[in-house]
Amino acid sequence: MSSVKNILDKKGPYFNGVASSLKVIEALSLMKAENLSYVIVKDGDNFKGIMTERDYAQKVVLLNKNSTDTTVQEIMTVGLPSVSLDTTAEECMKLMNQHKTRYLVVFDGFEFKGIITIHDLMRDSLEAGDEFSEPIY
Repeated sequence: MSSVKNILDKKGPYFNGVASSLKVIEALSLMKAENLSYVIVKDGDNFKGIMTERDYAQKVVLLNKNSTDTTVQEIMTVGLPSVSLDTTAEECMKLMNQHKTRYLVVFDGFEFKGIITIHDLMRDSLEAGDEFSEPIY
């Protein structure tokens, strides 16, 4: 199995970073332009969280809020599990399952490196031709 570093290297640099003060409608536009289900929320160099399609659906649409008045900070997800560059893909899958999340934050020491998604792990597994002999749950 690959390491987080290998997966991030294949994924390339991220261009979906937004400030926490940005309006949700603007973040949604970036998500659409980048064809991603999330944006990375950073204020300067400080990682704050992510805003996902699920955040939008549950915290804006279902609560009848307006995406032009609501900021990313009001609805973003914080406190995601984090991994390091040498974490294996299998360890990531187990962590996602344990925490019931689709996203993991990657740090190298205190430096933010990116986000690993369930789709990144699936893609990596398919490319490697991995066959799991035992369930990972």
